[in-house]
Amino acid sequence: MRPGSADFYRGDDYKIHESVGYLIKLVRGGLERAVDDEMEAHDLTGVQWGPLLMLHLKMGKTAADLSRMACVDTGAMTRMLDRLEAKRLLRRSPSPKDRRVVELELTPEGARLCREIPFGLARVNNRLLAGFTRAEYETLKEFLRRMLSNIDAR
Repeated sequence: MRPGSADFYRGDDYKIHESVGYLIKLVRGGLERAVDDEMEAHDLTGVQWGPLLMLHLKMGKTAADLSRMACVDTGAMTRMLDRLEAKRLLRRSPSPKDRRVVELELTPEGARLCREIPFGLARVNNRLLAGFTRAEYETLKEFLRRMLSNIDAR
């Protein structure tokens, strides 16, 4: 075994409750529920704020762009955008460059809401990090980035 090689788990003695993956899954579930609760004040579900914020941050301007960013299929994204359009938070219009492409833009109400969303996300993240020191917070981010890098290295 080389230094730094991971050998923390064995299949013949796998304890699910000690699994980093399982713990991350529990944290993610709790995070999603907490964000859902925060977004309820804005009449949004936990997944509806994402496409709005991506539009606001200019991370995409079509359903296909947002689907790629959110790692969801275009059908699911289109249905989500239908609901957001019905709430008058975004509008669709043909692209001036290619009429086959439909571009998305926030309505004034959608833009106003996008200025509020980060405050709710900050409250949720701060609640999850209660009791952490600044150094622990920075270390946690570094560890998570390292895990992400390991995923990409496959």
